[in-house]
Amino acid sequence: MPTVWLVDRQFDSKGLVRLTYATEDGERVHTKELAEQRLVTGDGITAGREVDETALGETPADEVERFATEASKMAAEHDLDDRV
Repeated sequence: MPTVWLVDRQFDSKGLVRLTYATEDGERVHTKELAEQRLVTGDGITAGREVDETALGETPADEVERFATEASKMAAEHDLDDRV
C-alpha cells in the first residue's frame, strides 16, 4: 500500500476538517473529511498513513510541487503514526 503524508488541512464553516495527504512525489493525493469535534475528542491526526491504491487521486497540477515539498518534509521529520 502506498504511503501518504499530511500536506494540508482546511476547516469549513460547517465544522468539518478536510485533510489532504500526498505521496512524497506530490503526484497522488488522498483526502479525508472529519468533524472538527473529532480533533478534540479523537486520537488526533497522524503525520502519515498507508492507503489502498484505489483511494488515491491525481493532484491538481498547480499543487504538485507544494504537496511534494510538504510530504517530503513530513516524511523526514515524523513517523507515520506521529500525532500532528
